[in-house]
Amino acid sequence: MGKNVYVGMAADLLHEGHTNILKIAASHGDVTVGVLTDKAIASYKRLPFMNYNQRKALVEQIKGVMRVVPQETLDYEPNLREYRPDIVVHGDDWKTGVQKKVRQKVIDVLAEWGGELIEPTYTAGISSTLLNQALKEIGTTPGVRLQALRRLIDAKNVVRVIEAHSGLTARIVETAEAEYKGKKRQFDAMWSSSLTDSTARGKPDNEAVDISSRLVTVNDIFEVTTKPMIFDGDTGGRIEHFPYMVRSLERTGVSAVIIEDKIGLKQNSLYGTDVMQTQDDPENFCQKIKAGKAAQVTKEFMIIARIESLILEKGMDDAIARAHAYVKAGADGIMIHSREKTPDEILTFCEIFRASYPDVPLVVVPTSFNEITDEELGRAGVNVVIHANHLLRSAYPAMVKTANSILANDRSFETDEMCLPIKDILNLIPQRV
Repeated sequence: MGKNVYVGMAADLLHEGHTNILKIAASHGDVTVGVLTDKAIASYKRLPFMNYNQRKALVEQIKGVMRVVPQETLDYEPNLREYRPDIVVHGDDWKTGVQKKVRQKVIDVLAEWGGELIEPTYTAGISSTLLNQALKEIGTTPGVRLQALRRLIDAKNVVRVIEAHSGLTARIVETAEAEYKGKKRQFDAMWSSSLTDSTARGKPDNEAVDISSRLVTVNDIFEVTTKPMIFDGDTGGRIEHFPYMVRSLERTGVSAVIIEDKIGLKQNSLYGTDVMQTQDDPENFCQKIKAGKAAQVTKEFMIIARIESLILEKGMDDAIARAHAYVKAGADGIMIHSREKTPDEILTFCEIFRASYPDVPLVVVPTSFNEITDEELGRAGVNVVIHANHLLRSAYPAMVKTANSILANDRSFETDEMCLPIKDILNLIPQRV
């Protein structure tokens, strides 16, 4: 009987480097491949293009692989203790970077039973990063984009979303990256805000921009990005009209629509009770949810119900009662909104809601109570955090400052330090064949 050999891999974009590792592993014994789950991969980088079952099926077809099992974490320890391999095989590219600590733990655990780590030299000329970039340049399909949000919610502790209202702002969302607590972080999805879409057109946020016009913006965004989108559907319109919105969004590749339980001429929620706003009857809103769910074609598209009870000072009991009703009516998720400066009432809602619905997605827009972090909201049970209008709000003051400076100085020289250099703006968007 050969030795037991373990190989852990994401197996999202299989290339020569992977097959070399598996050939070496098979030369030492019977190979078990631990394919990282979506959640394990998303803990340190982007969501994989293929889901776990697709990747598992692919690896099972590779010669020399005896068994494929899920690896639920980036940490190998749980699987090593369960399968107790004699040998672990991994390329030597993990000696630095995010997996350096993972490697050391593998060595420490194997030492407990005399196991061995074999590290073949990384295959030259192969880069998963470059392959990923090439795929992003090719683009994506509506079907792949449509299902991505559900996969993200299943895979990540919290899904980070920010608004995009043009192709340019969408490119920012697509490429923005920063390091937080030693890990690279990106936005997971985009929010098509009715406020920012309307404002960018110079129109009020009162549903003056119709769904057909807003889909023009969505298409502009989708032409230059690959990330999923959540669409701000305002009230969803009349019950008879909402199914058409659902079908249009679903056909385009939008992942979800959020509709608020208000009626009448739209007023932005952050006005609260300072303006006349009327909350819909729960039964009527439930009928709208049901009509939308009946209209959709795929299982992946999501209809998320936005509750305005706290905004309109109707109280926590009303918000919770509506949440129960909307979930029962078929809503795929709940968005709870608040204009308080602290997150206290949102956290209270989350605690009460989670006691009844541990798995129903919760969405929060912390525009007013923005001192709380996304991580803290995730620990409170929030699945999706939307930063709903910040790209437009930050761009407008900068543009006003530039315009006023040109008038005040009778020239544009003083604005040079405020502006992207001409060369950079010309090269901002890469040429594509």
